[in-house]
Amino acid sequence: MPIPEFVLALRSKVGTSPLWLSGVSAVVLDSDDRILLTRRRDNGMWAIVSGILEPGEEPGPAALREIGEETGIEAALVRLTSVDVTEQITYPNGDVAQYLDITFLARHIAGDARVADDENLAVEWFDVGSLPDNLTDTSRLRIEKALGGASEAWFRR
Repeated sequence: MPIPEFVLALRSKVGTSPLWLSGVSAVVLDSDDRILLTRRRDNGMWAIVSGILEPGEEPGPAALREIGEETGIEAALVRLTSVDVTEQITYPNGDVAQYLDITFLARHIAGDARVADDENLAVEWFDVGSLPDNLTDTSRLRIEKALGGASEAWFRR
């Protein structure tokens, strides 16, 4: 799903002005502890699964929805791993946004990973030690926090 309807409605009123939005991300591991990444259509970079929360949507179910929508797999959430805020992002169409992101660690439970939407060019499993060079900085941070071994969620102090 590209831009959610509620964001389009907001954009009709504020144009390309900065929007503060809530998002979710997921570091999804398979049984071999490989990480599932998507190659984004908007910038060509690899990233963990992520998306915008719909109004009133709970973060956990939203993360599972995004995993299914983007990669066609079913996953189970393990735990909350981090909460962070992105830098402002300017999209190719000029829209500006900044996100409060809630990241989960998840485990693959069923399905074959594939491009399942129009937001991504590719979907692949990667060994932790062989992540692509063109991985987004936010994904690197979220992977580090998800796999760092801490039992509690990370956030800036």
